[in-house]
Amino acid sequence: MSAPRNVLLMVADDHGYDLGCAGGAVHTPALDRLAGEGTLFTEAYAAVSSCSSSRATLYTGLYAHTNGMYGLSHDVHNFSLRDDVKTLPWMLRQAGYATTIVGKLHVKPEILLGYDAWLLPERPGHRDVAAMAHEAGRWIRAQGDRPFFLTIGYSDPHRAGDATQFANTRDWPEVPRRRYAPADVRVPPHLPDLPAVREDLAQYGEAVSRLDRGVGLMLAELAAAGHADDTLVVYLSDHGRAFPGAKDNLYREGIHLPLIVRSPQRRAGNLRCRAMVSWVDIAPTLLDWAGVAAPADYRYAPLPGRSLLTILETPDPAGWDRVFATRSFHEIQQYYPVRSVRTRGHSYFLNLEPALAVPVAGDVAGSPSWRAILATPGARLGRRTLDAFLHRPAEELYDLAADPDEVANLAGDPAHAAVLHELRAQLAAWRIATHDPWMDGVTDPYGPAH
Repeated sequence: MSAPRNVLLMVADDHGYDLGCAGGAVHTPALDRLAGEGTLFTEAYAAVSSCSSSRATLYTGLYAHTNGMYGLSHDVHNFSLRDDVKTLPWMLRQAGYATTIVGKLHVKPEILLGYDAWLLPERPGHRDVAAMAHEAGRWIRAQGDRPFFLTIGYSDPHRAGDATQFANTRDWPEVPRRRYAPADVRVPPHLPDLPAVREDLAQYGEAVSRLDRGVGLMLAELAAAGHADDTLVVYLSDHGRAFPGAKDNLYREGIHLPLIVRSPQRRAGNLRCRAMVSWVDIAPTLLDWAGVAAPADYRYAPLPGRSLLTILETPDPAGWDRVFATRSFHEIQQYYPVRSVRTRGHSYFLNLEPALAVPVAGDVAGSPSWRAILATPGARLGRRTLDAFLHRPAEELYDLAADPDEVANLAGDPAHAAVLHELRAQLAAWRIATHDPWMDGVTDPYGPAH
C-alpha cells in the first residue's frame, strides 16, 4: 500500500511579507524553521487583496472575477461562489480524502466547499491558536490511514476592533506574549513614520508572533500524529497587512506575501525560489500532489494556474515572470474595479472606474494609522500623496527597478509607450481568457443562467 499524500494548508489573515528569515523585524521562529525545511517563494502574490475573494481563489484555483466571489461573503455583503464552481476540498473529497477546516472559512456557500467538518469556527476576537492546533491534531489521528486535506484558517493578524486593534488584550494558552516597542518597529514603505503608525505596527507585530506560535504548535501536532513525512505543508496569507496602502490594494504591499512549501519529497531545505507565483497556482499544486484532476467536463478546466511542485528546488525557474491581479469589491458599498499585470520590470493597473474615489476597507478606515494620516497635514502614504492614493487615473504604469514603491506613473510618458502597449495587450488577453464579466463582450444576457 502506498503512503498517503496528505495536505496541510495554513492560511493567515492579513499577514504581510513579515518574516524573520526574510529580513523582517517581526519574530517568527516557527515560520523561519518551516522555511528552513522547505522552500520560501520570495516573489509570491495573491491574485486579489480582499479576504473572501482571496480565499475563494485558493479554494477554486480561479480568479475572483471568474469564480463569482467579487467581495466579502459575510453579513450584508453576501457575495458567493458561482453555483457551477468546483472547489479544491470538494475535488479531494471525491477522490477519497478526509477534509476539514479549522477556524476561519469566510467563503460562501459552505455546501460548495465540501469539507467533511468545520471545527472551531471563527469567533470575533478569539485567537486561541493552541486550541486550533490541538483540535486539528485530534482530527488527524482520528482519520487512521485515510489521506487527509486539513485547512487551518487563522484569524491572526487581522484587526480585532478592541483597544489594541489586534486582540492583544490577554494571555492566550501556550503562547508567550511577544511585545514590540514602537521605537523598534520597521515602518514599511507604504506608510508614514508617525507615532500612531508605529504603535499600530507594534500591536500588529504581536499578533504576527502569536500566529507564528500557532504554526509551531500545528506542526508539532502533525509530527506527533506521525504525518510529518507524508504531508505537503503550505503556509501563506490571504493578502497584505490591514494598513493603508496594503490591504485591498493591488500595489506590491497589498499582494506580495509569504509562501512556504515543505514537501516530503524535498532533497534539501532552506531553499529560496524567485519564481513569480500566484495564488491561482495553489489549487493546481495541491491537486498535483494528491494525483487528482478537475472533472473532465468542468466548465472552468483547465485551471489557469500551474503546479509549483516541479520548481520547489529551482531558485530561478524559466517562464515564471508574470502575475495577474483583480479587484472588484471589498465591502458591498466599496466598488472600485481594477485589473493588473505585474512583471519583473513593470506593474500596470487598469482602473475601470477612475471617476470614483478609491474606497478604504472598513477595518483600515477605523485604524489608528488611518486616523493619524488624516489628522496630520501633508501626511503621505509613503511617497504617495493622500490625494493620489484616493484618486487614480484610468491607467498606471510603474518601472519597478527605478520606482519600486510604484509612485511615478509613466502611463503618459512616450518613452514607455511600447511597454504600455504590450502590458495592455497582455491584460486584455488574460481578461478574455478568464471570462472577466467587466470585459466587453464576455457577459451574455442569454447565457447559461438565463
